[in-house]
Amino acid sequence: MNLIAWIFLFLFFAASVVGLLAFMRMQKATIEASQAQAKAESDIKTEREHLLAEAQKEAQRLRQRGEQEAESVRKESELKAKEQALTARQEAEKLLTERQKNLEKQEQRVQSKEEGLDKKVQQLDQKSKDLETLTEKRKAELERLEGQQAEAKQLVEAQAKRLEEVAGLTREDAKKELISQLEYSAKMDAAKLVRRIDEEAQEEAAKRARWTIGAAIQRVASDVVTEQAVSSVQLPSDDLKGRIIGREGRNIRALEKATGCDLIVDDTPESIVVSSFDPIRREVARQAILKLLADGRIHPARIEEVVEKVKVDMDQHLKEIGEAACIELGFPDIHPKLHKLVGRLNYRTSYGQNVLEHTKEVARIAEYMAGEMGADARLSRRAGLFHDIGKAIDREVEGTHIEIGMQLMQRYGEKEEVIHAMSCHHGDFEPRTVEAMLITAADALSAARPGARREMMETYVKRLEQLEGIANSYKGVQKSFAMQAGREIRILVDAGSVNDDQAYWIAKDVSRRIEAEMQYPGQIKVTVMRELRAVEVAR
Repeated sequence: MNLIAWIFLFLFFAASVVGLLAFMRMQKATIEASQAQAKAESDIKTEREHLLAEAQKEAQRLRQRGEQEAESVRKESELKAKEQALTARQEAEKLLTERQKNLEKQEQRVQSKEEGLDKKVQQLDQKSKDLETLTEKRKAELERLEGQQAEAKQLVEAQAKRLEEVAGLTREDAKKELISQLEYSAKMDAAKLVRRIDEEAQEEAAKRARWTIGAAIQRVASDVVTEQAVSSVQLPSDDLKGRIIGREGRNIRALEKATGCDLIVDDTPESIVVSSFDPIRREVARQAILKLLADGRIHPARIEEVVEKVKVDMDQHLKEIGEAACIELGFPDIHPKLHKLVGRLNYRTSYGQNVLEHTKEVARIAEYMAGEMGADARLSRRAGLFHDIGKAIDREVEGTHIEIGMQLMQRYGEKEEVIHAMSCHHGDFEPRTVEAMLITAADALSAARPGARREMMETYVKRLEQLEGIANSYKGVQKSFAMQAGREIRILVDAGSVNDDQAYWIAKDVSRRIEAEMQYPGQIKVTVMRELRAVEVAR
């Protein structure tokens, strides 16, 4: 029915459209044929009637077609509805069959579970009965054990009283004795463990230390200059001594006044001794004497002129030496005024060791160790070059050579990292960088290597006596020997009163006391030897 309504609606709409078109045409014809109104009206009327007849025919035809199509659609809809109802019925029957099968399976499963639960309930009942029986047995055994425990306690108390009577010790005394034995045993076990760990750590540390220090030192070989306060000038002949002295000693007095040194003219053939604690003054005096001897004109005015010229030449020489050392170590950018100070170190010695050579040695060792450890090798080399720069003028101004060196570095624009690294090598300041610690280590290595420095005999003997005194203060030590210029001490202990673990503890304690009580270059090796000798004489 809806389709028919739509068809009629369409027809009505079409008729409305057609009527609207006709009306528009009529209006147009009316406008165009204003002069022939009568004729146009008749034509319009005729055409309107004709169009209306055609529209009615078309509407009748469309209505018939719509009724036919509506009928066919109705029949098709009924057919499809019947087919869908049949399909739904078949699916419902299939679903119902499947559900019935599932219900049957679930019923079988539930039935089997019920049978299993019944069996488990029976087993639990049996186990419960067995557990009750076992509990009764355990209760009886527990009562029996409690009785035996009470008897054992009484026996232990009686035995303890008997032991106290036999041993003459109270329970507290016996406990203390046992604790002391356990403490001694634990201490010995700990000593073995510590010794093993220490040996492993020392072995690994020794490998790395040998590699790092060996790589640094094997490339360094510096000459050692013996410290002295006098220089000798060789003369071509003894006749020249009189000319050096001059009339009434005026020449020699002029020389001493101009150079600040003492000239000693003794019975030594063909030589004059120049004495001064300032090595640069001593060198100026020696060079001035040689120039005077070569020139031949020796009088006070000439002496003053030659000495002044030698001083100027010496300043230039010191600057050249310092500049060469800086370029050798790879620092051409150093302030020119520092060149002269570095050159002055060539005429300064410390315990017989040339300070300039020591400075270059420290710079190289610090550089090599920094390279091995991944630190700043260039900074270490630069700090090593300047670590003793204060010694160039420490005899002329007040303060330690470290303080003077820091002031010089700050004055000539060195970096704070270099100043800090060079200021820590004697422990005056706490090191904050790896490079500062490397400078300290390199300075100690350069000074402590065999043959690098001379020591006064008195200081050396005192150190050996102190070293042996520390070793001999321990119980069980028979003898001690300081060896290798005080860099090793060997301690002989009594094998009857000192065991192996105690010997290890003696070595540790001696090394700690040496570190705390003594001052020494490098390191000291402590060796404790324990041996048992059985001697018998066959007669």
